[in-house]
Amino acid sequence: MTIPPRGAIDCDVHVTVPDAAVLLPYLDDYWRDQIVNRHIHKQPFHLQSYPPNAPISCRPDWRPAKGFPGSDLDLLRRHALDAFGTRFAIANALHGAIALFNEDMAAALIAAVNDWVAREWLDREPRLRASILLPMHNPALAVKEIERLAKDRRFVQVLVPVMGDMPLGKRSYWPVYAAAQQHDLTVGMHAGSLYRQAPTAAGFPSYQVEDYVAQSGGFENQLLSFIAEGVFVEFPRLKLVCIESGFTWLPTLLWRVNKTWRGMRAEVPWIDRPPADIIRDHVRFTLQPVDAPPDDPHKLACTLEHMGSDGSSDRLLLFSTDFPHWHFDGDAVLPQGLPESIMRKMLVENPLDTYPRLRAADGGAPPSRTEEAV
Repeated sequence: MTIPPRGAIDCDVHVTVPDAAVLLPYLDDYWRDQIVNRHIHKQPFHLQSYPPNAPISCRPDWRPAKGFPGSDLDLLRRHALDAFGTRFAIANALHGAIALFNEDMAAALIAAVNDWVAREWLDREPRLRASILLPMHNPALAVKEIERLAKDRRFVQVLVPVMGDMPLGKRSYWPVYAAAQQHDLTVGMHAGSLYRQAPTAAGFPSYQVEDYVAQSGGFENQLLSFIAEGVFVEFPRLKLVCIESGFTWLPTLLWRVNKTWRGMRAEVPWIDRPPADIIRDHVRFTLQPVDAPPDDPHKLACTLEHMGSDGSSDRLLLFSTDFPHWHFDGDAVLPQGLPESIMRKMLVENPLDTYPRLRAADGGAPPSRTEEAV
């Protein structure tokens, strides 16, 4: 088993809301009454992208004796924090409320999820940080949720699914990015779909394996949207993290987008430099899953060189265990073939550079839930 050196920063662990009943204390009277009277307080609200009983949704020895994967803090401590000597870990709560068509109910449940994460996980484990889950189908409500939680410096990122209602670079979403940049919050774009549209360009697939493999295409589409719409030009301090996206598909995207931009740059005059350079400056990728050939570690090193042909490959990856998901070979979360220079930066330096709020907290006492932004 390959174990990261102590003090690594894990940029993707998952915590799971067991059912809506645990959210009732965090809802106001109206929504508490609605959830109970509609008899949905026992519903887990799982996203179809991550069926809890699917093998890739939980490594066998990380599966709790009862309850859903990612619902037990003690297991997370033992398997993801203590086992790897983790300094910080960013908890992502993927909850089905983001897929509800009722925008008001979605916003209420999402706010309850965020408060539940703060109380039940962050308050109890000082090594944890978290992402603010957002109701992106209503950007105004998403901004409201950022503003509500921005004072809690333990939230270091906002979290959105990679496939939602429309491309995320669209300018109707820009108020969300303005709020994120203002409060030093990174944008985390996680694998998964709301299934408002088909997850493949050819339509709806029949099997999960099709859906799973197609996720990388969703990330490519979103990166193109962020670039073409000029998000990073408008918000020059914004960082975007692709979570559970894989990254071996990136070199061909970088080559193709640069080539096409050279011939069509008059259409998007705000893109004032090669798109690949913008991606390398603003976008990061969590380590797991690694879609690399298992028989030749050298091929992974070659892929990484192509990702950063300008010498930036050591800046692009962020360490992640993806607890409790099982997207790696055996029990080794660090794949063979990672160059030493990339390994060193991926474990600590890159996360601190990507998440300003982590950088501010590094080396100091854990920030309180009411600490004001600095």
